[in-house]
Amino acid sequence: LYVVVGQSGTILTSTDGTTWTSQTSGTTQTLNGVSNRNNLIVTVGSNGTILTSSDGTTWTSRTSNTTNELMKIRYLNNTFVIPARDYIYLKSTDGINWTSGSVGSGGPNLDVTFGNGKYVLSGWTTTYSTDDFSSWTSNGGFCSYGITYGNNLFISVGNQHCNVNKSDNGSSWTQTYGISGGATLEGITYGNNIFVGVGYTSSYKTWILISSDGSNWTSSVSGEYSGNLQDVTYGNNLFISVGSGGTILTSTDGTTWTSSS
Repeated sequence: LYVVVGQSGTILTSTDGTTWTSQTSGTTQTLNGVSNRNNLIVTVGSNGTILTSSDGTTWTSRTSNTTNELMKIRYLNNTFVIPARDYIYLKSTDGINWTSGSVGSGGPNLDVTFGNGKYVLSGWTTTYSTDDFSSWTSNGGFCSYGITYGNNLFISVGNQHCNVNKSDNGSSWTQTYGISGGATLEGITYGNNIFVGVGYTSSYKTWILISSDGSNWTSSVSGEYSGNLQDVTYGNNLFISVGSGGTILTSTDGTTWTSSS
């Protein structure tokens, strides 16, 4: 089951990525991210909102013990991890009971991934890494809006101040693509042997950047659709990217995209 979330408690579900059904979430809070593991779907959003569902239709509110905005949620190394504003993160092994911790300073935490035995969290001014959540290490002075791990590489994306960076250890980073002023990549994923980054051009149209090695990048979409793309995922042989104005784009190869919104 594919699940898309958005403003005012919007939840859409689909079995094929083409036809979408609106579900009742029971909240009017903005939902920023969603993850699905172990027969449990978890979505998070503003004012500390956490909802869970076993089927995508019936949703239950969970206690987060915070009013911070929860930015995204990822299921990593048998643990749900939520990056949040005010330098905090939440984690849970069951998606129901949550504990929080602090990560450095300098702005909100925006995304998180896991690879090579290390959790790496992207933030407004830097990235942080940890092996076991006991302590976090700052890894450089560049911002990071989205981050993923694949093909033995961490890839971080952002705007013209962040650019696209890669790392094999989550600590030392190398810029591989320079982003022009006004353009931004908000999300990144790895699937079907390619990295796919999504965002918007300097004219605020959809932008999708792809790479097979994390070093050489090409645009597969650059202004063909309206709406700023916010995130992207891969599952069941399909990339799905979502954004403002209800934009939903799908692709089997990361190169050719179809609007299904």
